[in-house]
Amino acid sequence: SPLAAVLSGCLCLHTRCAASSAAVKPGVLRMTRGQTGDRDASREPCPDRIVEDLGGAFGMGAVGGFIWHFVKGARNSPAGYRFSGAMYSARNRAPILGGNFAVWGGTFSSFDCSLQYIRRRDDHWNAIASGFLTGGVLAARGGWKVASRNAVIGGVLLAIIEGVSAVLMRSQTKTPREMALEQMEQTQQMEEYQKRKDAGEVSGMQSWYQYLQASGMAPSVGSSGSSSSTT
Repeated sequence: SPLAAVLSGCLCLHTRCAASSAAVKPGVLRMTRGQTGDRDASREPCPDRIVEDLGGAFGMGAVGGFIWHFVKGARNSPAGYRFSGAMYSARNRAPILGGNFAVWGGTFSSFDCSLQYIRRRDDHWNAIASGFLTGGVLAARGGWKVASRNAVIGGVLLAIIEGVSAVLMRSQTKTPREMALEQMEQTQQMEEYQKRKDAGEVSGMQSWYQYLQASGMAPSVGSSGSSSSTT
């Protein structure tokens, strides 16, 4: 249904924006930026991604479903039985919604990993095509018309979500020029720190703090401010 497609689209946005802390496993070949486009390259590699998205989708659907059906059950229960009615509704309906989310997330990730293996690329087109295929497959029991409509809805929603995530990632990612300038500035600060250290101008806690500034792990107040504070 369109509601299921909207919810699953929110799931895909969540799994792409919140996966930046995923650990990089040793021995796994990571794709370059040219192979991943603007997608987050720190996600779990396939096929581990399928299991991760299954669990994450079920957890998000179960928690969201519990809150939704708890409120709905409380509103539909008679006075004096609102809490018990809310708990009954949430306890019985939340796992069902979590299972629906898990089915969508697992199917989507399976298509995503399959397309990544076939195309040897992990870009936005994989996600858009996976949304299209997932929407059609999960609605196949309703006939080809229903499956076609849900496939189009899934593909369009994923295209919108991937476009928004690409814009956000580009706005948060530094350009090569900015990265090169930052690296040159850190190298210059490290050289100045080494010269002052060899000359005996810094010592103790001041030495440690200026070392952190030069390595970029502490806020820098500028080379002129640092030199004036040491003289």
